[in-house]
Amino acid sequence: MKRDSKLSGVLHVLLHMLGMKAPATSEQLARVMGTNPVVVRRVMAGLRDQGFVTSAKGHGGGWAVACDPATVTLADIYKAVGEPTLVAMSHRTQMPHCLVEQSVNRALDGAFREAETIFQSHLAAVTLAALSADFNRRLAERGQTIEEQTHAL
Repeated sequence: MKRDSKLSGVLHVLLHMLGMKAPATSEQLARVMGTNPVVVRRVMAGLRDQGFVTSAKGHGGGWAVACDPATVTLADIYKAVGEPTLVAMSHRTQMPHCLVEQSVNRALDGAFREAETIFQSHLAAVTLAALSADFNRRLAERGQTIEEQTHAL
């Protein structure tokens, strides 16, 4: 089963951007994420539409964080990337009049809603600033700067 890592990837990119002194190009961000610049532009366009980042074309242009990290929560970013499905499981809907299907779906729906509520509650309690502070603390423990940070173990 393929897992959806869009939220994780977007948060990863935003943390890198918060540490940059200048706007980052799609190509730079793609290298950080190990993906294609087109994928970066597609995801970043959604964040730009929500006001979390800005973009500028031309020399010196690129993507920059446009929001206050202290007021933006991970839940805000989750919503901006389209609220990817948390649970890959689902229930049957082929026979909506079947009483067995109705009973099973009702039981599963409650569990799915509860998991989603807990997840979103956790995301709402963490700001981008808090996430960035945790990253910067870990970076300092390694004795590195953002420019020296690599993805090696």
